[in-house]
Amino acid sequence: MNSTKTDVLCGWTSDYPVGETHFIVLVCSIIVLGGFLKSYIKNSEVIVLSILSLSGFVLGQLAYRFVKIHKFVYPLLSTSSFSLYCYFLPIIMFVAALDMDFYVLKNEFWQVLLIGSISCCVSVAATGYVALKLNKEMWDSQSSVLFGITLTIIDPLHSVNSLKTIGVSKMFINTVRGESLIMCSITFIVIGFFRATTIHINIFEDLDALLTLSLQIFGGIICGYLCARIIQFILIDLLSNTLSNVILCFSMVYMTFYIAEVFGTSGIIALITVGLNLDSLSFKPRIELVITKFLIMFSSVYHQLIYTFFGIVIGCGEIKKFKFHNIVFIFISFVILNIVRLVIMVLVSPVIMHSSYKNSWRWGVIISWSGIKGVLNLLLAPEVYNLAETKIRSPHMCILYVQVISLLTMGINSYMMIQSARTLGLGSSSLPRQIAMQNAIEHIREIIQNTITLFKTEKILANVNWTLVEEKANIEYTIPFSHVSHKKEKFPTDEDLIEEARLHVAVIQMSSFEKQCNDGLLSVAAAQILIGATKSCCPIRGKFMSIYDVSTYVRARSWLMKFKTILTILEYHKEKPLYIPSENNKFSFIIYHTVFSEEFEYAQYIITLIYIYPMIVHLWQMARELNVTALISINYYFMLLYILQTTFKIMILKRKYFQQCWNTLEFLIMAVGLVDIFCIYSVRLRPENLILIQITIILGYVRMIRFLPIIKVTIPVLINIVDVLIKKRLSLMYSITKGYVKSQEATKLLIKQISSRESIYQKLYDILETNRRDAMKELGHIEHEGRDVVIALKSKQAIQNVICKAQKNLTFLWSRGIIDKHEGIEINKVLLKKIKALNNFPVAIPPPTPDKYLHNIIWLENKEILTDFFKKKAKLACFDYGDIIYKEGEMPQGIYLIISGMAILRGSPPSFGTDNTLKPDRESKAMFTEFCTSGDIIGELSCLLKRESEYTAICETTLQACFISLEDLYEGFDVFWPSLEYKIWLKLALHTASQYFESSLVDEDLTFQKCVESNHAYVETLSSYNEMIIDKVTIKFVIIVYGSVIDMKTEKHYFAPFMIPKSCEQLQGTSELSKLLIILASEPANNVNNNTTVTVFGLA
Repeated sequence: MNSTKTDVLCGWTSDYPVGETHFIVLVCSIIVLGGFLKSYIKNSEVIVLSILSLSGFVLGQLAYRFVKIHKFVYPLLSTSSFSLYCYFLPIIMFVAALDMDFYVLKNEFWQVLLIGSISCCVSVAATGYVALKLNKEMWDSQSSVLFGITLTIIDPLHSVNSLKTIGVSKMFINTVRGESLIMCSITFIVIGFFRATTIHINIFEDLDALLTLSLQIFGGIICGYLCARIIQFILIDLLSNTLSNVILCFSMVYMTFYIAEVFGTSGIIALITVGLNLDSLSFKPRIELVITKFLIMFSSVYHQLIYTFFGIVIGCGEIKKFKFHNIVFIFISFVILNIVRLVIMVLVSPVIMHSSYKNSWRWGVIISWSGIKGVLNLLLAPEVYNLAETKIRSPHMCILYVQVISLLTMGINSYMMIQSARTLGLGSSSLPRQIAMQNAIEHIREIIQNTITLFKTEKILANVNWTLVEEKANIEYTIPFSHVSHKKEKFPTDEDLIEEARLHVAVIQMSSFEKQCNDGLLSVAAAQILIGATKSCCPIRGKFMSIYDVSTYVRARSWLMKFKTILTILEYHKEKPLYIPSENNKFSFIIYHTVFSEEFEYAQYIITLIYIYPMIVHLWQMARELNVTALISINYYFMLLYILQTTFKIMILKRKYFQQCWNTLEFLIMAVGLVDIFCIYSVRLRPENLILIQITIILGYVRMIRFLPIIKVTIPVLINIVDVLIKKRLSLMYSITKGYVKSQEATKLLIKQISSRESIYQKLYDILETNRRDAMKELGHIEHEGRDVVIALKSKQAIQNVICKAQKNLTFLWSRGIIDKHEGIEINKVLLKKIKALNNFPVAIPPPTPDKYLHNIIWLENKEILTDFFKKKAKLACFDYGDIIYKEGEMPQGIYLIISGMAILRGSPPSFGTDNTLKPDRESKAMFTEFCTSGDIIGELSCLLKRESEYTAICETTLQACFISLEDLYEGFDVFWPSLEYKIWLKLALHTASQYFESSLVDEDLTFQKCVESNHAYVETLSSYNEMIIDKVTIKFVIIVYGSVIDMKTEKHYFAPFMIPKSCEQLQGTSELSKLLIILASEPANNVNNNTTVTVFGLA
């Protein structure tokens, strides 16, 4: 083929003019056929692609024999192979990279790079040698090497699809995919070298090739990272349209690839970088699934088109070229590829087993079967003909070899991977995991049974066939036990169960971080850091992520503080003289006012800036030789002004002049300038002295230090910038710590579902509680360090919570038809603009004065009459680090509203008004520890009960608090009876309910304000032997938050805090004082008052 012609798929062009074509009909037909095949042949991609390949081959044979059909497929045959590569490759590679976990790749990078590099080299050598020696078509060495390179690639999608269906660990799946992505990158860069030049393989010996390789890799990474930031900025915009986001994402994938290729970098590496930098948090909430499904759909269609197109290309070749030795060659190549991969895995298995405690020889067997070929190999197959100097006689045969081998690996290797995984026990859950699954299923069954029991009490469902309901609702789920685990594994030890539970905890924490981010409680950056830190801790056996791991994960703040310290030291301050000259000494008086005037400062900077041009001329050799005299004169004038400036300052400041570092620098510049002038003068006297000339030349370059004093002008600006960055980092660290605390609290509520064994539960509870306490302590230190930053962040989150609540109300009104769709969209846009405006929210807000903090006490409801009353009574209490506010067992003196600082509460586990010895062992018996920071109130419960404190309050930092004495508090109770005392109990009850039963109350709007205004939830008091009848129609939940009660029907005791079962109909108090939080059902609550909901009466 002539080198000036375009490289086409078949290797030849038509000799006749082509008129109107219907190629688009062919493309649509392939898509429709592929869709029907995937609908009827499910879970077997290889059969679908094989049928499409055979269909393409038949169509190609018809085109080979009939001109009319050849005209029909000619647009495909005349397409450049590189064009086809650019059409299909970007989406396929992006989808593969997007599904790859960046943190797993980072943790396993060197292991994956080792396997990929060795596999690449050995596979190319082995396959190329087989092609050179065993192929009857007599390929030369270059064509054989290109054929080996083509078959080296592992398909990043099909290589892991079969593993996903059988429950193999995600870490193993990501390892295989990471290896395939690295091999793809290496292979496409090598092919790019061949495509870019006509010189053959010895190009790799040149230095230019090394520079080009560096540009390809690092340029691609930089280009991909920048494009990922642009895509993330577009997709995370709350006001963006979903359809626009899908189109932009699709187009940006192609733009990234083409921009990288145009600038001479690797488009493949750029796309992989983009995919790795995007995760579920990079998209607007709930849009990730839409974009991912759209991209997967296109990727699937591209696979079908590619296999059909290359089937057509093979069919358009001469059929007489197909012989038995071709089948033998295909079979040998297939066997060699798998043998080489097995040998490589044997060689690198010690490294793999050493890199992670989870890796074993069984995992090596699975990887050895993962060398599945696919569309990427097919897209490179035409390059064997196009890039070789000596053209092979039958280019379609090379495509045939690659296509058949890829289908064989898809079928045989996928089947062997699945069977090996199941046989070796990697395709099913470990025994600890199976036990955890069994616990989860039992929990679901228990929920179903409780729901049925509750429904049986409904009058409207009285005639339901409950036997049939129980039979149909019963879950029959068999956990797939592997042969290995079932026969050989012993019952798991506590260590194994803890390890499995640790991984469960990590998954729960990551889900919590993502949910907090979607709810607006956590910034995207904070959520990504927390998830990244969690994934980094997962591979370490026995490692539970603590807040200190996250702190070490974010180290940027430390160098900012050091940089600010250096800038503060260098900041220029005008020194005042020891005495002010009197007006009698006019010369000194004039110099004093001159030196300390702003004009004098500006004159120094202007002189320095004016000297820039002469300095440029001095550094430019040709210009310097033409202006020697002028430069010398300008240097004299500059030094004269500098001497005058320095002299004036020394005359006024005297010894204080040298206490300022900038003055010392100016004096040094003056001294060096004088030496420079002396050397220039000496050179004129002795022009033959070479040493003197060299010193003069060096001093000429040293004149650059004359511009250093300009830096002092920029230092205040730099300090302000660094201050903003420090505050942003502090805000980020507070957000991270707060998100971590919330995840620990959420995990503690779910650990019963992780493991039913009491010892495991207790260990998990202690670990999580210890980590939570450490995080709370860190939270207090951050709040003490940057009160203004924390206030700004809390205010921003409060605004976002209010707007999110408004969005939920809007959704409710929309769903009920109160407002139509268009109005709902417009109102939602207004709310989204409010949320988006929070991106420009101030980083820091000055803290309020102490008297303003009374407005933050929730049970005062920001009412002027209440705040004014307690403002007169309140006092400011100050404590140092280590001071004890009060001790356990002491009678309360009053309540403390913390203004600034942090206190730690330590004591025995809270009793909630009952004897702890009577309670069942359902919680940890560890000492109670709680951290209180700005805005928290200490001592409310003990003041309400007038009983001894149950814990000791110790200051962890210097602390300021607003103190309201016990006498003043009860005076307020008398003045505002009975609402004030009730509201404090309501606040405590709501806090206890949200702390212990958050998962059950997630759908309830239990804000204090709503409970007070609409009576949605209220506190009921039961004294000893008093009874209460529960109306199931109007009451949704009954939670005992203080004291204890007994079920009159079952005689079962319930101790606070506990959610009373819905089957309970009548309760009786068993402690001196019991408090119950009653939560009403939403629908009937509007028509029911307290008296009709609950009946409370005493026994004689």
